[in-house]
Amino acid sequence: MSRKTDRNEIQLLAKFRSEIRHFLQFSEQAATAAGLQPQQHQLMLQIAGAPDDTLVTISHIAEVMGLRHHTVVELSKRCELAGLVRRTHDQNDRRWVVLELTAQGQEALRQLSEAHAQQLRELAPSLIQALTRIRNTK
Repeated sequence: MSRKTDRNEIQLLAKFRSEIRHFLQFSEQAATAAGLQPQQHQLMLQIAGAPDDTLVTISHIAEVMGLRHHTVVELSKRCELAGLVRRTHDQNDRRWVVLELTAQGQEALRQLSEAHAQQLRELAPSLIQALTRIRNTK
């Protein structure tokens, strides 16, 4: 690879990373404006977005969010106290804590998801362009 190619690829990656960061900043600000911590929003999104055949446990959420088990325990407890999440024990194995959204959590997530979908529609052209340029290198 030549120096010019290296520089071009780095510039493309920098542009793509910048576009993703803009979306993440929007997401954090939207969650905060809705009275939630960004991680609370992410927890609710992962609970609601889990595949139909998935038992949404603390361990599952820790894995998909890339967090430690005890971090998800505390996060889920805060969400439960806020009325967003219900924590119950699995009927087959009482050691497992199962998470589900409450009606309040579903409504908060619905509102945030609408705002996020709109933001993604606005960012889509620049994200697609950045990805296309990266894909077309080499």
